[in-house]
Amino acid sequence: MAGFSGDETAPFFGFLGAAAALVFSCMGAAYGTAKSGVGVASMGVMRPELVMKSIVPVVMAGVLGIYGLIIAVIISTGINPKAKSYYLFDGYAHLSSGLACGLAGLSAGMAIGIVGDAGVRANAQQPKLFVGMILILIFAEALALYGLIVGIILSSRAGQSRDN
Repeated sequence: MAGFSGDETAPFFGFLGAAAALVFSCMGAAYGTAKSGVGVASMGVMRPELVMKSIVPVVMAGVLGIYGLIIAVIISTGINPKAKSYYLFDGYAHLSSGLACGLAGLSAGMAIGIVGDAGVRANAQQPKLFVGMILILIFAEALALYGLIVGIILSSRAGQSRDN
């Protein structure tokens, strides 16, 4: 391949990392949105005045997809083997970055969905539970934020494999 420098299979792993970050984060966001949305709809039948207050878990779940998008963009802009050598180390760094962010987003989405569903239903019966629900949701969202931070750190390691 003319003009290509580095390992020819390395970009496969980099692009796989970008795809993993986006796909897994969006799966978590979709699950969290769907599960929380079911709880909001069920609660809205009993207490329609609390629907807007109960949208918080749905919004928090939606943010998870943005985390995956950020990492996918960072990874994909770092893959340009014609401009700079791209080795297997770089591909693996991008793959691990995408997996860290994506799987953290997936697990956070599952937690947000389950807590959001049960939380909004419980909040309809006992309004004092709202603050506790929000705190639990914040801690679940923090799991995805940890994955985003680790993903940024890992993707920044790409390009440091050899002195160019």
